[in-house]
Amino acid sequence: MKTTDTPPAGPAEEVPSVGRTTGAPTPPAKASEGTVLNVFSHGVLILWAFMVVLPLLWAVMTSFKTDRDIFSSPWALPDSLHFENWSRAWTEANMSDYFLNTVIVVGCSLVGTMLLGSMAAYVLARFDFPGNRFIYFLFIGGMSFPIILALVPLFYVMQNLALLNTLPGLILVYIGYSLPFTVFFMTAFFRTLPTSVAEAAFVDGASHTRTFFQVMLPMAKPGLISISIFNFLGQWNQYMLPTVLNTEPDRKVLTQGLVQLAVSQGYKGDWSGLFAGLVMAMLPVLAAYVVFQRQVVQGLTAGALK
Repeated sequence: MKTTDTPPAGPAEEVPSVGRTTGAPTPPAKASEGTVLNVFSHGVLILWAFMVVLPLLWAVMTSFKTDRDIFSSPWALPDSLHFENWSRAWTEANMSDYFLNTVIVVGCSLVGTMLLGSMAAYVLARFDFPGNRFIYFLFIGGMSFPIILALVPLFYVMQNLALLNTLPGLILVYIGYSLPFTVFFMTAFFRTLPTSVAEAAFVDGASHTRTFFQVMLPMAKPGLISISIFNFLGQWNQYMLPTVLNTEPDRKVLTQGLVQLAVSQGYKGDWSGLFAGLVMAMLPVLAAYVVFQRQVVQGLTAGALK
């Protein structure tokens, strides 16, 4: 006798299922919250961009005006481009000499900082030896040490070494000033690089020096570009160190020249020349960031993406 517990065929009952959807619309709470957050974040970014870009554009626009137009119509466009403001600031205010001194000091110190900093960071990141962590934390401590506390002893050290009021002395100070952050940043970056490539180079007979310069350093290019930009910005805009250690008029850098221009031209009322000098000092920094902005972002996110 065949028995079955299956009920006779009839209208199919809807059996509730955990993994089956019934076609009911999903509550749009999260979507609406995400939309509101996106609108708010974009609004903040637009406001921040407006606050940053507007003063820059106003300074560039003012550098092409006359002194009369600056005070009579500060927000209006210039009636004509007065390039004589730039030539007057470049020649009469000695901005050309200040600019050349800054290029020499920042260029040499940037090369020295990146070379020494990347070498020290590579050793600290790749080799275990007694005192490794102690040296690393010494560099970290250098980042937290206020530079203003070192000005007086640094002045006497530079004076005893006959490097006071010299461009080479200022270059060495800039290198020492930028090394802690460079070593800290590059150490973290070198730790994210794969060790298999370096090991393969050692197997092929490459020395530590060749492995570093031909294998590891090209792999660390995004980090090198990022920290180079930050060091360039910090050294180009440095004012405290050259003011204390570099007081010779013919060896002043651009930040000192701008202050000198503001003081001297302020009494003469040459505000157009002052704004022209300000824009001259600002353009290299803007150009460097515009050219390398993608590399800066890649270097900052490389450690998270690897």
